[in-house]
Amino acid sequence: MARLKRDCSRRRMGNSLNNMNHLECIRNAWTIIVRNKVRSFLTMLGIIIGVMAVVVIMSVGAGAQSLILNQIKSMGSNLVGVLPGKSEEKGPPTAVFGILITTLTYEDGRALTTGDNPHIKGAATYVKGVDTVVVGDTQLNTNFVGTTASYPQVEDTAIASGHFFTEEEERSMARVAVLGSDVASELFGDMDPIGVQIKIKRTLFTIIGIMRPRGVSGFQNQDNQIFVPVTTAQKLLLGIDYVSFMRVKVDSADYVEDVKEYMATVLRERHNIDSPESDDFTIRSSDEGLDALISVTNALRFFLAAVASIALVVGGFGIMNIMLAAVQERTKEIGLRKAVGAKHADITLQFLIETVTITFIGGIIGIILGAAISFIVAKVAQGLGYSWDLVITIPSLIMASGVSIAIGAIFGITPARRASRLSPIEALRYE
Repeated sequence: MARLKRDCSRRRMGNSLNNMNHLECIRNAWTIIVRNKVRSFLTMLGIIIGVMAVVVIMSVGAGAQSLILNQIKSMGSNLVGVLPGKSEEKGPPTAVFGILITTLTYEDGRALTTGDNPHIKGAATYVKGVDTVVVGDTQLNTNFVGTTASYPQVEDTAIASGHFFTEEEERSMARVAVLGSDVASELFGDMDPIGVQIKIKRTLFTIIGIMRPRGVSGFQNQDNQIFVPVTTAQKLLLGIDYVSFMRVKVDSADYVEDVKEYMATVLRERHNIDSPESDDFTIRSSDEGLDALISVTNALRFFLAAVASIALVVGGFGIMNIMLAAVQERTKEIGLRKAVGAKHADITLQFLIETVTITFIGGIIGIILGAAISFIVAKVAQGLGYSWDLVITIPSLIMASGVSIAIGAIFGITPARRASRLSPIEALRYE
């Protein structure tokens, strides 16, 4: 009778151990994690860092993309830009890569506005530089922009006080300057600077106007610039005879394609170009630039996310090594379970669930940290005046959680299988 009771008790114990459900496995895994806090944290660390890096890169990449797109959208959909250098139909212009190309001239811009196309409302040419502006004993390093009298119309901005330079002042290389609102504030404070002279590159300029505050547009703080006639900037400040780029304003976005064809025809005639394949310029509308930038930034975001995912793989190997050590430490426990009838699948499932639980918890911590860092980055960027959106999507969080679980399942299978293959007799004798 006693032997029968012992056999029944052993069978009940075996059935209890063998019928351990998934929830109980997870509960046991949590108990083991709490019992070995330091080792559990070190096990999760690789997953935490990997998931955090992926979330931050995806979020910051989306925020940077929103900044670029918002900047382009702020310029309007009825602007057409001209850059020097040929480019592929969908590729960026050569000038974007920092290569100096001198094929566009001031006269090209005038030819576009003096033609017979009724939809062109204005064209502005640009050259830019950086130098020290001197007023008495005050010095300020800032940007200067050489442009045309049509700049306020093309860029949809206005003068706060004084006036912008005229076409006559533009053609005569007048030494006049219009200050951005930030420059005026830093140089003169509350004083009215109209009529005061400033020095740029040993050349004196008379201040004739102050622009109204505009903020960041086109990746540039428009209030931290000094505007001078483009001819003056070319000859007196930079010593060049070409322009960096041009912008043409169209009366309606519906006529952008017609204006682009007209501009290409005018520029080919001026540059003695017989076929489009020989173009030494690139004409793009705002929408085309938007599409090109979206494709480039998307590719860059996913490339960086793929690089960050390497940390997840490294974390997976770390988890596998630590779980192999855990199998060694729990040899007697495994032997006991197998001695009372546990199957290979039961042991495998137990260790696999433990590994997945560890990686899932690490993934959740990584998501929380990544979201917090992304929030801080977005707030800092917004505080600096940039149109930066905080982008953390539910699908990206689900994907990060799924990846952490997958890492646990992939790298946990080897320790789990090793545990299931232990001989119960040798396991029970293990010290």
